[in-house]
Amino acid sequence: MNQHEKLNYVEFGARDLDTTKSFFTSVFGWEFVDYGPDYTAFTNQGLDGGFFNADCCSQTAKGGALLVFYSKDIKATLDKVVQSGGQIVRPIFEFPGGCRFHFLEPSGNEFAVWSETQT
Repeated sequence: MNQHEKLNYVEFGARDLDTTKSFFTSVFGWEFVDYGPDYTAFTNQGLDGGFFNADCCSQTAKGGALLVFYSKDIKATLDKVVQSGGQIVRPIFEFPGGCRFHFLEPSGNEFAVWSETQT
């Protein structure tokens, strides 16, 4: 149900829509709906959104917002990210309340994964 004045949707540029879709399907189990050759959408992932065909990407060093996944087993999630073609740009580090790592998906967008512990 859409909520008035609450975040509802996020969009990212992607250099290679097929590779990006394969990555998120493999690592996080996402499903996509294509809307023509230059746009694909995902739903029911905590926040709905999509990827559009573009040469740009979102990275924190360039001022991009950082979307953060939660994992009950951060090491297993890190392994899936690497095995599926993601690039770790910040290995697991601790912070008050947990730990996290940052990665680039195949189109270059930066995301992070956090957990309460490294178990």
